[in-house]
Parts: sequence; C-alpha cells; structure tokens
Amino acid sequence: MIKVVSWNIAKRMEPWRELADMGRRGEADVALLQEAGGPPGELVHLIPHEDDGFWNRDLYDRWCRVVPLSGRVRVEPFRAVPPISELGPGDIGVSGIGTIAAANVVLENRPRDESFIVVSMYARWMMPHPITGSPWSVGASDVSAHRIISDLSAFIGHVDASKHRIVAAGDLNMIYGVNAGSLSLVDRERTVWARMDALGLEFIGPQLPNGRPAKSPQPDVPDDTKNVPTYRTTRQSPADANRQLDYAFASRGFHDNVRVSALNGVDEWGSSDHCRLLIEVDAG
Repeated sequence: MIKVVSWNIAKRMEPWRELADMGRRGEADVALLQEAGGPPGELVHLIPHEDDGFWNRDLYDRWCRVVPLSGRVRVEPFRAVPPISELGPGDIGVSGIGTIAAANVVLENRPRDESFIVVSMYARWMMPHPITGSPWSVGASDVSAHRIISDLSAFIGHVDASKHRIVAAGDLNMIYGVNAGSLSLVDRERTVWARMDALGLEFIGPQLPNGRPAKSPQPDVPDDTKNVPTYRTTRQSPADANRQLDYAFASRGFHDNVRVSALNGVDEWGSSDHCRLLIEVDAG
C-alpha cells in the first residue's frame, strides 16, 4: 500500500517537518503539496530536482509540488512547459501559474506497469477583468479548476478509463454539493465535477465516514451532506472547522484500489489552515 498525502501548506515551514516525520515513521511515501514555498534548509533534499519549469518565479511565490517522503517509491516529476499540442515524455503543459504539478510514482522493486501518475491541484482565485466592474471580492476558483482539468487531460489517452492509473488531489477552493453562497458560482462549480467524470476520473472524497464531521452546520450545503471539514478560517480552531475545500479523484476502475480520508481530527490537524488528506493506493 502506497500512502500519498495531499496538503495545502499555505507557504509555512512547519508542515515540511511534519511531512518529513511522516516519511520517517512510514506513514507517507509521497506528498502532493499546494501553496508551497521552499522547504527549510535542513529539508532541501526533499525536492527531487532543480525546478526548471518555464514560469518566472517572480510571478508567484506559492507552488504545487510532488515530493518523495520514503525510499519505497521513486518520484519522476513532469517538467512544466507551455501547453503545446505535442508534449515530450517528461513534460506537462501548464496553463495556470501555481495550479498543478504532476509526477510518475514508480514503486521500488516492482514492475513498472504498477506505477501511477499523481497530480497536485490548486484552484487559485481569479478576478474578473476590470472592464466587467464586478463586485466579487476574491473572484472565482472554477477558472483555475478548468485550466487544471485541461492540463490534466493530456494524461487521458483512451476512451476506456481503466487504461489509466491517475490520482489527482488538492485544494479546489470550492465546496462539493454547494447550493448557495456569496462566494460560490453554483452552476459553474458543478461543471468541475462533471468534467472530471467525463474524463473518467471518479470523485473519491473524502466523504463521511472518512473524516470527522463538522460540529456546526456547514455553510451553503444540504443538511444531509457527507462533506468533512478540511479548512479552517483564521477565526476557527480545528474543532470549529466546517468547510471542505480539498478533494481527491482517481481513474475509473483504478479508483477501486484507492481510499482517501481526511486527517481532520482536532489532535491530527497539523500546522496549516488545511488538514491533510491521506490517500492509500493499492498499486499492485
């Protein structure tokens, strides 16, 4: 069983140390990070390669990364290039700054056909053009989510979804099943899940019972929601968190071998405003 952790670390240093400890304890093999800056000096070795993507680092300071945490796997990152029509074998076309990172995860001492692709996703808020005169204070996250899906689509090469072995996870900055809300564009956000499904990527959660339920009503979702809180505001403690922003998907068929849960217990939340997702992959 390969253990993948997805975590928005909000450019903080302490999560890197917590992840390194998880690797040493055998609790995680790979990390999918969102809003990551550089690691603390003693953990620079966790970055498996010199970042040679085409984006100018002055444009943004929080990036998606795929990071190896154990010797049980070898992480082979895809290099970010412009989204051209024909990609090289080691490339991924990227159309949004800081929104996606991908790698092939190869299991040590196992056949290469048991490898699988992992994708870290971060749907950044994007403001409408000034010409619109929009009153929206933070913009819309579905703009970035659809760029992510388009970039991820390069790894879909067959109508039969079972020919793919993909796990994609991260912070989409939207609430699954939302039916109202000042920051939600309900109809637009539903299309994100619809497009994932059309690509043969199953939504795998986390959903109840794979995480602690919110102790207070979750905003803008039906009373019977199975959402589990993965994000807390600056005014909330982990115990008070009541919004789910983090999700995982896996290729249809392969998803039967993948289980995801939210590490959102009060004592396990961790040092970011988002909790960790633990994704367990039976790759054999």
